[in-house]
Amino acid sequence: MSQMQFGLSQPEAKVNSTPKILSITQINRLIKNQLEGEFSTVWLQGEVSNFKAHTSGHFYFSLKDSNAQISAVMFRGQNSKLKFKPAVGMEVIIRGRITVYEPRGNYQILCESMEPVGAGALQQAFEQLKTKLRAEGLFSSEHKKKLPVLPKHIALVTAPTGAAVQDMLNVLSRRSQSVNITVVPCLVQGEAAPNSIVKGLVQANQINNVDVIIVGRGGGSMEDLWGFNSELVARAIFACEKPVISAVGHEVDFTIADFVADLRAPTPSAAAELVVENSENLIETLNSYSQRLQRSTVVKLDSLKQSVLNLEKRLIDPRRHLQDLNFRLDELIVRLENSISNKIKQSSLKVTALKSGLKKPQDLILQKKSKLEFFEQALLQKMKDKIDSLKLKLGKTTVAMDSMSPLKVIERGYAITSKDNKIVKGSDQLNIDDEVNIKLAKGEVLATINKIIK
Repeated sequence: MSQMQFGLSQPEAKVNSTPKILSITQINRLIKNQLEGEFSTVWLQGEVSNFKAHTSGHFYFSLKDSNAQISAVMFRGQNSKLKFKPAVGMEVIIRGRITVYEPRGNYQILCESMEPVGAGALQQAFEQLKTKLRAEGLFSSEHKKKLPVLPKHIALVTAPTGAAVQDMLNVLSRRSQSVNITVVPCLVQGEAAPNSIVKGLVQANQINNVDVIIVGRGGGSMEDLWGFNSELVARAIFACEKPVISAVGHEVDFTIADFVADLRAPTPSAAAELVVENSENLIETLNSYSQRLQRSTVVKLDSLKQSVLNLEKRLIDPRRHLQDLNFRLDELIVRLENSISNKIKQSSLKVTALKSGLKKPQDLILQKKSKLEFFEQALLQKMKDKIDSLKLKLGKTTVAMDSMSPLKVIERGYAITSKDNKIVKGSDQLNIDDEVNIKLAKGEVLATINKIIK
């Protein structure tokens, strides 16, 4: 670094020369110009700390190593290009330039680019989004929709001219002649791919008679497949009402779309095979079911025939059965007649016995009258005893109430003083010249207050 000249006194200056005095603003500006001119572009590696994403969209943080740290800022225009979001503790490499914030005299690095150390930026972004969506439940099995067994209409959301769409069309046409196929074209690579894929999914989901949607593309690098790692695409798949199969890249390739989709196919061709049953296999299965049904029907008919034969052997001639019922009916009639005769005899004997024990009405009336007179006398005596007891209790209560009467207290020389028809209990209720009423044992006195003794 070249020697900084800040206008300070030089060693060779004369002893009596007057030093140049700078203001704070001047020295900060000199430092700013010197640092920004000397460190126009620097590359730094360190650990992110004190990270804060401001509401303005800017990132403010510190970059540190084991011995020192430096303040850093990354404005919205630069950080919007990042494929990942920085976090505290993350080791990164940044490119930027040194600048000084003059009002405070602080120097910092203004970041222009950032890459994570170790895993690449795309892989870091992939893991961050995967963790976020899993926490929200977008990967949960309870949200996965079942695929239809025999879909009649399939929508393919993919590039209309790629090898992937041709592979899927070939497989689908070979395995089923009756299925309808609608290709919903979209971009599957580049910056515009996520929005294009989302638009394609929305269009496919709005087709009324579509049974299942396949979204995907052929193989490629992670950058080529990145459109299927977009949060927009993931949420669009999750929002689809129709079942969605993700078929992106080769078997070893995994994207965020694979985790959100109702089913992940290792390749586009495999997706076509999974969604449509092979016609030959289906015919073989139907033939097998037909043969099993025929065998089962023959066995069932033989079993029913044998059951009918067994029932025929056990079947009784209806005329013999009616004859038995007639014999049983005659027997029951005889038993009923005997039972009625016996019941009449028993009732006749019971009536005779009751007649012999029946009393004359006159005797019964005299007996009840005597009993009534006895109860009447007893009731009168009870009422007299109760009245005497209440009179005695009333007398005692009267004496007790009379002893507690205020009039008795007044007869002993006390008086009741009232003001405005309210009893006066203390001198603090009275004022000079107040008129009070004094009730004595005999008569009342109206008085005026001349003096109050507290």
